[in-house]
Order: sequence, then C-alpha cells, then structure tokens
Amino acid sequence: MTLPLKNEKLLILDGIGGVPLGREIHRACEALGVAASYRDGAEFPKIPLYGLRSAWTKAVNRGASDSFFHLPRLARKAVERAIRREAPAVVLVIGFVYKFIDPAFLLALKRELGFSLVLFDTDSCNLYSKRREFVFFIENELPIYDRILSFSRVTTGFFRDTRGLDATYFPFGASPIDMPVPSGQAHDVLFVGSSDLRRIFLLEHIRDHVSVFGNRWQRNYPLISPGLKRRITDRAVWGEQLHQHFADAKIVLNITRTPFYAAETGISLRIFEALAAGAFLLTDYCDEVAELFTPGVELEMFRSSSELVDKMRFYLENPEARAAVARRGHERFLREFTWERRAAQLLVQLGLRPAGVAAQSEQVGASPGGA
Repeated sequence: MTLPLKNEKLLILDGIGGVPLGREIHRACEALGVAASYRDGAEFPKIPLYGLRSAWTKAVNRGASDSFFHLPRLARKAVERAIRREAPAVVLVIGFVYKFIDPAFLLALKRELGFSLVLFDTDSCNLYSKRREFVFFIENELPIYDRILSFSRVTTGFFRDTRGLDATYFPFGASPIDMPVPSGQAHDVLFVGSSDLRRIFLLEHIRDHVSVFGNRWQRNYPLISPGLKRRITDRAVWGEQLHQHFADAKIVLNITRTPFYAAETGISLRIFEALAAGAFLLTDYCDEVAELFTPGVELEMFRSSSELVDKMRFYLENPEARAAVARRGHERFLREFTWERRAAQLLVQLGLRPAGVAAQSEQVGASPGGA
C-alpha cells in the first residue's frame, strides 16, 4: 500500500554517500519536477572529539551483555536545523541512519514536524554476518519508518513476514552511462568489488584472464595465489575511472558476496551499472536477477566455478554473441531501469508527485519483477 499522494517536498538523507545512488535518485526526482533536496550524512558536522568519545563509549560497553553499541557521529542540532529548514513532506533515508544519528532522535523529529519517514534499504544484507549489529538495526532503526523499500526480495519478506513491517520490494536502477572511448588497455574479464572469500575462490579459476579492482584485497593476500595477486589493483574505483574500465572490458563479472549468496538474495548495483554502460555482464545465478532479466538474452549467468570458466571461454571466443547479449541488456535497461523511470515509481511509493501532475495509478508504483 502506497502513501497518500501529495504535492510536497522530498528530502533525501544519504547514509551511503560513497556510492552515487542517492545523488542519482535526487537528480531523477528533480528531472521529474519534484521539489527535492539532498544531504549526504557524511557532510554534516560531527560531534566534538568524536574519535575520543567513540573509543571511550566502546571501551565502557565492551563487557556489557551481548548488545551492539555505536556512538552516532553527527551533531544533532545540525541535522535538526537542516530538516526544519527544508520542511519536507517525506524524508527518504538511503541505507541507514544509526551510524550518523540516533534513530530515536529522528523519530522524535518526525512526530514533531509531521513528515513521513521512508527507508530505501540498500545495505541490510551487509549486516547478515554481524549478528549484534543486525539485531540492533532491526530493533532500533527499522521501527521508526512508516515504510521500507528494499532492494532484496528475501529481505523484504523477512521484514514483512517476521517483523510485521510495511516493506516493499524495490530493485535498484542506474543512470545511463556515456561510455568513453576504449583506452587500449583491454580486460578479458573485469571484476570490481571488495575482497570476499567466495570471490577469491571463484576468481582463482579465471586468474589468467581477470583484472580485479577494489579494496581490502591485500589483507587477504595469504589466501590468494601469486598469479591472482598480479591481477589485483587494491583500490576502489568509481565514476569516470569505473566507466573507463567498463569500456575496456570484454566481460564485466559480478560475484555476489558470501552473506548475500548464502541467503539466496542480492541484486547488486553493479548489475544495473554494467547494463547502463552497455557492457556484457556475467553474474552468478540468483532467482531475483533471473526474475528481472532473461539469462542468455540480456545478460549471462553461472551456477558454479566450472560454468563460470565455460561461459567466460565461450563469450571471449564469440564476440558477436557477446555483443548481441550486451545490446539487448542495454535496451532492456533503457526501457525499464533508468533512475528517471524508477524514480517515477519511487515517487508513488513515497506518496509524492510533481506539482500539477495528476495522481498516478497504483500500477505505476509496482516494482519490476513483482512486489
């Protein structure tokens, strides 16, 4: 059930400003004529002496029961002033707020000022392996929201069916990418992402063909073969650098992180970015991805290390087949998954519409692949 449609302002509070998702949603909403503003949580002033106070808080609570303790880093007054100044009808949180501000404080502001509070859950799966932090997030943050939109069908069902929360499945989108000219530094297979045990095991099977970019790889070097180490650049890449690597890649590889894969969930932002760039995408099998895109037609999928090797070899040796899949995937992306198209559906979920535009039907708000 969507919130009542109204012609008022949207404020986006971004808890994961290191990735462009929140800013892209903001631009798409503005392009649709919605009064929208954007604030990156990391850009608010921190509380004085945050580092010392955080260390002291952790030390004091280290031996206390089985709870999770985190000192929110932002100055409350700065956040409160920003929200009062914007006077939004809806505050959309991207990712989470508990690392930045006490959820109870945001709830008190919501009750006083009367705005709707909605979460776009983008990161809860990253907490699966952090039990105490995940419990804290579920019990202390999720209940403050009027509704939750989640990138994961599995997480949506968990929030709704076991916690009684108003949760809706809402996959990602992406902004179209104008691909740069290839630099001449070609990658047979490009993988961009942080280190993870499952990723290491799979990449070892294609180490003579893959180029790896991302962080936290060096800390796992004792687990990695010399051959794969030579293919790794331990540095995160975003924006124009990422787009250049897409342009230089024959195959863009996506490998789901271990906790996501174990829960049979995870439609990562990388999938939409690769299709936005018109790249050929090879990703591990997930029902959620197969519901949105047709394997072998708009992207390609593998279920095992041996299938990864076989499909990599086939598509490297058959550039015409590779180009056809990439083209169809890009066409599907442009039809349904640009942020401007997804934002039109998002606004219905938020109960907002551009000024002067008639209310849209509930069908417009349905997420691709079903609710």
